[in-house]
Amino acid sequence: MALEFSFCRNSGSQGRWWTGLIATLVVAALGWAGVVYAANNSVQGAKKDEGGFDGDAPTAILIEAVSGSVLFEKNADELRAPSSMMKLMTAEVVFRAIQQGEVKLTDEYHVSENAWRRGGAPSGGSTMFAAIHSKISVDDLLHGAIIHSGNDACIVLAEGIAGNERSFADMMTKRARELGMTQSTFANSNGLPDPGNKMTVRELSKLARHVIQTYPEFYKLFGEREFTWNKIRQQNRNPLLTSLEGADGLKTGYTKEGGYGMVGSAVQNGMRLIVVINGLEDPDDRASEAKKMLEWGFRNFEARTLFAPQQLVGYAKVFGGESRSVKLASSEPIKVMVQKNGSDKLIARVVYSGPVRAPIEPGQRVGIVRVWRGANIAMEAPVYAAEPVARGSTMRRAIDGASELVIGMFRAGAEKL
Repeated sequence: MALEFSFCRNSGSQGRWWTGLIATLVVAALGWAGVVYAANNSVQGAKKDEGGFDGDAPTAILIEAVSGSVLFEKNADELRAPSSMMKLMTAEVVFRAIQQGEVKLTDEYHVSENAWRRGGAPSGGSTMFAAIHSKISVDDLLHGAIIHSGNDACIVLAEGIAGNERSFADMMTKRARELGMTQSTFANSNGLPDPGNKMTVRELSKLARHVIQTYPEFYKLFGEREFTWNKIRQQNRNPLLTSLEGADGLKTGYTKEGGYGMVGSAVQNGMRLIVVINGLEDPDDRASEAKKMLEWGFRNFEARTLFAPQQLVGYAKVFGGESRSVKLASSEPIKVMVQKNGSDKLIARVVYSGPVRAPIEPGQRVGIVRVWRGANIAMEAPVYAAEPVARGSTMRRAIDGASELVIGMFRAGAEKL
């Protein structure tokens, strides 16, 4: 099922306001095999002369944190070296281990010669200057990894938790898959050059959103301006913290292979945006591009509700039930960001693997509603059964089985053609 929406803006004495939602129901075959869509490498959003964003970063994305709405994207699914931005994944694995009681902030890990040589003072890279053969608490190591972008801190954490960095990198990849990051791969803990380190800006934005929402107490580390270790005081490397109102995290990164990139977040007027850019050739361009994109987002977008809680979103086909279909809804409002000064045409589709086999319980997750802005996905949210569907009679199940068999034969014939 597909729903097509047009948002129309009227002007009045009270300023800009949205007057309505025109919805057209379109029947589409979305069930049996799900939906396959190609990664889109184009720029999303209006053209510059229509209030759109025009940026120089080779890959970029801007999202709203609560709904996950994509406000702008450019080559967002292109795999690139994430450099030190990859430390977000290292931090997430550690945060989760602490949350689950497997690791304590007071635990102390040994600084091996490997960690010292490859990530410490002798390496010439970003470091917290951990002393060889010393012991450092997890709390201090997290400060060193996040604020100093310390490569040594990440290696010490990896060796302390997993025994060696390779095993920890495998943990990172496994955890990424659990979070729905299907393309990211990791070969070490800190983003130092390795062909196995690859991420997209879309998956980095998803990771940043997860960290912000899941670990609010730990997220505060990303906003701390400085940290002193081994009598050496270092400033936070995030340029947004001192240049943009409401900026409070996350990470910068640079390698020769990946270029200059950063993941940043800020809150203004109660709205949080997350920006990710990668592949720039100059650190000043990185700072100005991220700031410019966030300011554009805050200036031009606002949240609008597509579906209220428990409002009918669509239907899913049912197999072997008393009813041939089940109503779908969400317990939370489904919102999307729209441009204040223009008209956004959005297309929403209910996507599920089906038909859904009965019996079905109320609140059972069935699929997602996926919203497109133009050719690109703007946001997606889960949808659930809004009613129970009991198992049907033997005759009903037989009829449904025969129907599915005929449809399957038809599809197989069409594929041969």
